Amino acid sequence: MGLTIKELLPIGEKTLKDAGVENYMIDAGALFCFAAGTDKKELFLNQDSVVNETYKEEYFSLIDRRAAGEPLQYITGEQYFMGHRLAVDPSVLIPRPETEILAEKAVDYLHSYRDAKAVLDLCTGSGAGSVLDLCTGSGALAVSIAIACPDIQGTASDISADALAVAEQNAKDLGVSDRVVFIESDLFDAFGHVNKFDLIVTNPPYIRSGDFAGLAREITEHEPVLALDGGADGLDFYRRIAADARACMNPGACLMTEIGFDQAEDVTAILTDAGFTIIEVIRDYNGLDRVLITGI
Repeated sequence: MGLTIKELLPIGEKTLKDAGVENYMIDAGALFCFAAGTDKKELFLNQDSVVNETYKEEYFSLIDRRAAGEPLQYITGEQYFMGHRLAVDPSVLIPRPETEILAEKAVDYLHSYRDAKAVLDLCTGSGAGSVLDLCTGSGALAVSIAIACPDIQGTASDISADALAVAEQNAKDLGVSDRVVFIESDLFDAFGHVNKFDLIVTNPPYIRSGDFAGLAREITEHEPVLALDGGADGLDFYRRIAADARACMNPGACLMTEIGFDQAEDVTAILTDAGFTIIEVIRDYNGLDRVLITGI
């Protein structure tokens, strides 16, 4: 007789625990659901059910991949962000919960325009839209903002064509592909002075090159270095953004960027030297500096 679910899960859990996977119980359950095409509710309601041999083999194969350090999100091909399911693959950074803070602040900013009945003013820029998501990756910010702010037209850019393909698919899957334009660009290189935005949001690469060795293997061995490496001091992209963003911003526009937990002072100096006014530094759920909001 084959193994039941309640007999199978502990085997996977032990394998992951022995491999040093922090959330081994959660990941083991998620991988079984993925292998069997079921959900958590069915998983717990059918603990005594005998597992189909095909599902069992697939489950152990997935467990081995996770034990070897492959992120759960790349295995299942999905990550939830702002309550929405996003497709992800190794060409894009896995969206983090901390980045939801940036999305929430952007939505609040845009809703303030709507509440003031200024949506028409927001959307009369000469560019493809008045909201730009720079370094969009999976499209998490652009898509989430478009869903929450249906009156806003957006633009999302990335240097990676593969990342843009993922982002475009997410926009299509979540019903906002008609309101988000995707542009392949190295930061602002593809944007001329006619492209003006009222809000720019960005989660640029900001990890110091020398810090990679100390990161988890899930990151160093699987996530795209292109989306993480911010140069020797982690500030290369902030310097470039500070130098070029103003030319693509309408008067009174806002720039919101994610930052490393210890970068607020340095990024503030870079932006103020470029003529930006620092409005606020937002901390994340752990009390660490995470989002910088500026204006011109």
